[in-house]
Amino acid sequence: MTHSEIDAVLANTLMALATPALPQHFSALVKRLAAFDNLIIIAYHGEHRPAVLYREYTDPVVYLPMDSQYLGGDYLLDPFYREHLRGDVQGIRRLRDIAPDHFRRTHYYKNYYQQTTLLDEVAVFANITESDTITACFGRDRSSGKPFNRRELEVLQQYELTLSYLLKKHWQDYRAEGMSIAPSVPLEERLREALNQQHSIRLSPRQAEVALFILRGHSSLSISLHLEVSLQTVKVFRRQLYAKCCISSQAELFALLMPLFAQLTEHK
Repeated sequence: MTHSEIDAVLANTLMALATPALPQHFSALVKRLAAFDNLIIIAYHGEHRPAVLYREYTDPVVYLPMDSQYLGGDYLLDPFYREHLRGDVQGIRRLRDIAPDHFRRTHYYKNYYQQTTLLDEVAVFANITESDTITACFGRDRSSGKPFNRRELEVLQQYELTLSYLLKKHWQDYRAEGMSIAPSVPLEERLREALNQQHSIRLSPRQAEVALFILRGHSSLSISLHLEVSLQTVKVFRRQLYAKCCISSQAELFALLMPLFAQLTEHK
């Protein structure tokens, strides 16, 4: 793709700003930079349930579990969602670069992500307000059967500010309907409350925090780095967590906690 061809597609995309045709033109622009199999544009609103603004695909199976599983609570474990929560995030992120070190061992990966047949994902982030982020996620799935290569990623990086600006400009006035402006209850507190109500299990704030790190795919070493405590301290927290939950493995922790996640989503 020559610079003049990209410039022409970019010009068409700029002309489509503030019109319903923008997502299709945005898609056509990115395809010139790096071909993809699927695209989904999602609005994240703080810790509230996200909203899907646009989607397209080659193989429909890629988004079959989206509405029920992902929006039903699995998004809480999505590395892209966690990136959004950092605040003021702009530009390109590749899932494998920001995912925790044990991501492929998680319930999210095995029971949601593998169903989609996704092999690779790259997202363009555009921060709209202090709490709202628009992301355009481009994926490679079984349709092409291969991840993005280094050259494609380099080209996307070259245009990341342009792509972010297009999203930011188009959705600059977007606000989700029915969302409360009150601060969200921290996820750790929601998890503690649900466990207490459903199973009479009372976790400390730190134990709930460690449980969520495990669910997201962090190893004990990774947890120790994030919490700035020793590895031995993390192991103590894990033993305490398992003892309170009457379990002995990570698989049992997933089985206990994942059914609660639909109750942990912030609707308003």
